Amino acid sequence: MPRVSRKQADLNRGIIVEAATHLFRERGLHGISLSDVMAAAGLTHGGFYGHFASKEALATEACQKAFEHANLGWQEKISRSEDLPTAREAILRPYFSANHRDNPGDGCPISAFTPDMCHEPADTALQHAFIDGVETSLEVFAQLQDEDRQAMLAKYAMMIGAVTLARATRGSSLSDEFLDAVRNTLLPQKKPDTSVDSCAPVPA
Repeated sequence: MPRVSRKQADLNRGIIVEAATHLFRERGLHGISLSDVMAAAGLTHGGFYGHFASKEALATEACQKAFEHANLGWQEKISRSEDLPTAREAILRPYFSANHRDNPGDGCPISAFTPDMCHEPADTALQHAFIDGVETSLEVFAQLQDEDRQAMLAKYAMMIGAVTLARATRGSSLSDEFLDAVRNTLLPQKKPDTSVDSCAPVPA
């Protein structure tokens, strides 16, 4: 059997990681097998250990990649926005959508990975990758706020919690209520202007 070139090997590794970032977010870090990942990548199961020492090593790299994509996406939306309110709308409005709730494989890695990370032993490579990703995400999220760090963290936790709970209760009206409640809290609707027009005639 011909030996795979270094270029092709690197390409295959990237394909495996991309497949894993989707599957791990969609079905959980422990909800898929290596066979599932390799099948999604269109590669044979036997080739896995030519790229990674273990499933945990793949999970760590997939976690890093998922955060890299998500954080870059948020930063790009901020850079394209003309002001803070516009940036908040661009990021938070789709975050609290039913589409994001129902498609975790393409969504936020924090809300997708958090349930599994609650059971991850401390001080593992995967936990460090997750914490690093969260810290970078917080740095990006802080650009949307004009408040102190404590208030920013509270809003961030509210945001992640809403999507996590909405997914856990999907199929019930409570799921939509979680999304609506936090969306309306973090993106309050502008109140209509009820002030009297100075140019309008004053009633007798």
